[in-house]
Amino acid sequence: MTPASFAQYRIWSRNQEDANTDQSSSAIHNMPFFYRLYRGDILSVEQLHHALQLVVTEHESLHTSLIYDSNKNKLIQRVLTQQDINNDMFTITESTYETDEELNTIIENEKCNPKLFDLTQGLIFRCHIIYYKQISSNNILTDKDIIIINFHHALFDYPSVNIFLHVLDQTYKTGQLPTNNATTLRYIDYAVIEQQISMTGASMFWLDALHDCKLDQPLSLPFDRYRLSNEYRSDRG
Repeated sequence: MTPASFAQYRIWSRNQEDANTDQSSSAIHNMPFFYRLYRGDILSVEQLHHALQLVVTEHESLHTSLIYDSNKNKLIQRVLTQQDINNDMFTITESTYETDEELNTIIENEKCNPKLFDLTQGLIFRCHIIYYKQISSNNILTDKDIIIINFHHALFDYPSVNIFLHVLDQTYKTGQLPTNNATTLRYIDYAVIEQQISMTGASMFWLDALHDCKLDQPLSLPFDRYRLSNEYRSDRG
């Protein structure tokens, strides 16, 4: 177990705030990506599941939990093993749709439901297969079906998506991980190094740069409407 990074702590803290204020609609750290096959193409659900198992198991960030240690007053991260979880390291969900309205409801849930993930259990990745009208009896997807892969931002970032998809594609086609995929670089090591870096220099820089700034004074910027007193800030941008 090692300390979480500063970025992970910030995201985790925001999740805790949302939970305490019952802001279930502000799942700002869900990262869903939506895919549909080209017309005429097919995809094996069984092969996809196998490929996902290999990729998720290989990449530690996709099965790492974040736990608050009250004794040390510190957020820590722990890489989980298959034995720790006693189940799959991710979830695969299947559902059906017939209308655009039904599909949009499913998509909105993937975007906005914070309960899809469990950081303490290391469940930070999920795959949602949406079949058109009915679940396939032969485990084959067609161009009318939808695949959603969804990550929690506490342990995954947007630049990593293309890498993930490339490795998944190669693994799906061959049934095994790419041989050139081995790496000794781990995010967990970065977090350890980050914790060891002195922040004194950075603190002094910003104290000097912001000297004489009235940070608690609202900016006199033009606006087109008043902010409601009960309005909740979602950080969505």
